[in-house]
Amino acid sequence: MFLMGNDVSRNYKRIEPAAQRRHSLGFLPNKLVSINHRLGHSAVFSRPAVGLDGRPPTSNIPLPPEADSKTSPTKTNTLAFISVFLPEFPQRRFPGPDLYQVQGFIAKGSFGPILKVKDLFQEKSYAVKVLPKSEIMKRGVLEQTKEEVIIQRQLKHPFIHNLQDCWQTKQHLFIMCDYCDVGDLHTYWLLKGKFEEEEVQLFAAELGSALGFLHDLGIAHRDVKMENILLSDRGHLRLSDFGLSRRLKRGGRLFTICGTIQYMAPEVLRGGPYNHGADWWSLGILLFSLVTGEFPVPAEPDHRSMFNKVNDFPYAIPKTSSSALTFLLSELLCKNPANRLRNLECFKMQAFFRGTSFDSLILQKKPVKVILELRTHPDWAAKAIRGLSLEYLDHFDCDRILRSPTTPTEQSPSLVDMDLSPGTEQTCET
Repeated sequence: MFLMGNDVSRNYKRIEPAAQRRHSLGFLPNKLVSINHRLGHSAVFSRPAVGLDGRPPTSNIPLPPEADSKTSPTKTNTLAFISVFLPEFPQRRFPGPDLYQVQGFIAKGSFGPILKVKDLFQEKSYAVKVLPKSEIMKRGVLEQTKEEVIIQRQLKHPFIHNLQDCWQTKQHLFIMCDYCDVGDLHTYWLLKGKFEEEEVQLFAAELGSALGFLHDLGIAHRDVKMENILLSDRGHLRLSDFGLSRRLKRGGRLFTICGTIQYMAPEVLRGGPYNHGADWWSLGILLFSLVTGEFPVPAEPDHRSMFNKVNDFPYAIPKTSSSALTFLLSELLCKNPANRLRNLECFKMQAFFRGTSFDSLILQKKPVKVILELRTHPDWAAKAIRGLSLEYLDHFDCDRILRSPTTPTEQSPSLVDMDLSPGTEQTCET
């Protein structure tokens, strides 16, 4: 993924080796930069951080106890460190083992682990993202983290991944979402190679509906891609990962270069201005890849080279595609955002969807046969993991994290021997 600019507080990115890619079962990591070889290369760009309102982030917020081993934090500082995450993250203790059972790891996210947790009372599993507060503050992404939660709380839609709860203890933030054990769309694309047009028609209708809903609320997702599309137990789509999403006022514009490079619209690669229309371009790239088995343009190592390639490339649709699909892709992959198909009503009127209902109940009426068949594929687990090494999880003490205290009078557990922070960070100032 890529980030550059000054309209948000997300001011860094890291590159991890392929061995540290996420396990794609369920909730996605907040942001991982390494990209599968099918997606190409990644690079990092950053500028000095600013808050969501354009002002520098607060610099006098005290760090938590584990961030400063030389001095003991005062009660006032500890309370202040709790208050800066309010009201988005209410303060409370992680539910005890009589209510929640940690069943294992889903992934290693950008700041900490993502756990599979079972609610023993409801007999239901969830994905819980654990974020050490010290990392959030050191990386300058406080406002971004709060914005992610603010946005997700607004989103109740059948094709959008649901946020269930979020809270904080003394040292950690917790974000709990539905657990999707079927995995993500990228896994099934790797298994199948390419999908039939009839199958892509359903995916397009569901994802288009999700984007239309977001944009009606003034939200730009900014990272639409196969890895961020989870699947329900019946094989239907759930758009996830709102870590780069932003709320836009009417007529608002964005300038940050962010997302995954092969899905970025030309105006995003150029550095803006752009708006929610960039999401429709990303949808076009996704649909093109699903039906052809490959990306229309190979990835370049930096956004400038990628911009030049995207600008010069004609985006030729295979002759085997139907005229309706060819026209839809040409409308979505229009390089001029002013002429691009960029709203749900125009999307629904495309000939490619003739005879297709966009009613969510009708779309979900039948299970998606191709997904359920591929779910039993012998290579499914290997494709889902995509090179992730689980060795670093061997000595991880889940209980120690979950016992993180909620008040400054409680004894704080030591995190010295726990590696919850991101790997080596590589940045390139521009």
